[in-house]
Parts: sequence; C-alpha cells; structure tokens
Amino acid sequence: MIELAVSVTKLWRRIPKTVLFGIAVLLQCALLVLMVADRMQILREGREVTLQTQPVDPRDLLRGDYVVLRYDISQVPAGALAGKPADARHPDVFVKLAPNASGVYEAVSVHAEPVAVTAPQVLIRGRVGNYGGSCGEDRRSFCDKLPIKYGLESYFVPEGEGRKLEDARNQQRLRIVAAVLPSGRAAIKRLLLDGEPVYEEPLY
Repeated sequence: MIELAVSVTKLWRRIPKTVLFGIAVLLQCALLVLMVADRMQILREGREVTLQTQPVDPRDLLRGDYVVLRYDISQVPAGALAGKPADARHPDVFVKLAPNASGVYEAVSVHAEPVAVTAPQVLIRGRVGNYGGSCGEDRRSFCDKLPIKYGLESYFVPEGEGRKLEDARNQQRLRIVAAVLPSGRAAIKRLLLDGEPVYEEPLY
C-alpha cells in the first residue's frame, strides 16, 4: 500500500503544471454547466407560483444591483412541528402552498418531510433560517414560528435598476413568479411590477 502511494505521488509530480491547470479549468467549467442545466430544468419543468414580496429594511448599500427579497412565506407558523425535535439547527422543511383568491400563493402548512399535494397546491423546499427557528436547550427543536429561506431571496438586475425595484418591493407592488419542481426546488422565473412582467429569466 505504501509503495502504491509513493508511485502515485511520483506520477502526480511528473504531470506538467499546465496539464493540471487545464484539468482544474475543465472541472470548473463542467460544474458551471451542471449548475446552469439544473436551473434550466427548474425553469422549464417547474410549476409556476406567484409570491407576494414584503418590505425589507434597512437597505443594504453594499449589495449593489440586486434586489433583496422577502415574502409572505418567509416566516410561517410551525403548526404541528412546534416543539418537535429537528435533525439540525437549520433543518430543511417543506412548505405546502395554495393560491388565494388573487392567485398569490400562501403557506398552508410546514412539514419536516415531503407530503402529498393536489393541484393547484405546491410543495416548496426551504431551510429554517439563522434566527428564531431553532429552540430548546440544544437548539434542535422547532420554534412556534419559522423563518425560512427558499433560495429566492435575491435577484440580480441591470445596473441602476435595484433601487427602483426595492422601492416597489417596500410598497408591496412587487411580486415574483417562481418555478417549483415536484421535489420542492425552486427558482425565480420573472418579476412582476404592478402585475406586469419587468424581468424574465431566459430558458436558454
């Protein structure tokens, strides 16, 4: 075993640095392609849900030209989960959503595991946030209310457009349409300002 390790080490040292650099670049490119393909799958195959944004204060001037987003579903009652043990301090959860009379999706219930839903209901996957979601002495129990992040909390916009959209967000004139897969993974598909699309993600 030791001889094999020595042989591998010697072989590794013989590989030119330019080749190693090329391999590293190829691996990074492959990872990027996989990430883009994954997002494309969500946008193409995901069920569309409209979410109402909530004001975010104060504005973080260091964030540049992307809008920080918070939703009605960013904090939900734990319901039956309250006080039950969690498998981590920031566990993954599944939130059942259903549209209201205006077509905006609202949280119905939250679950530690996937549950069955019937259309037009949707199950979206999130993670309990850093503050206020974990209770108990070991911080491994669900609190009564859960701050949840869904990977939909920021959106890049053209330079100079961020402030306008943040103002609209704080006036609750901004909504987003997300695509949600049956697995619960989600991605922002378009932004709606006063009900009209202003930005839309390309499907490539």
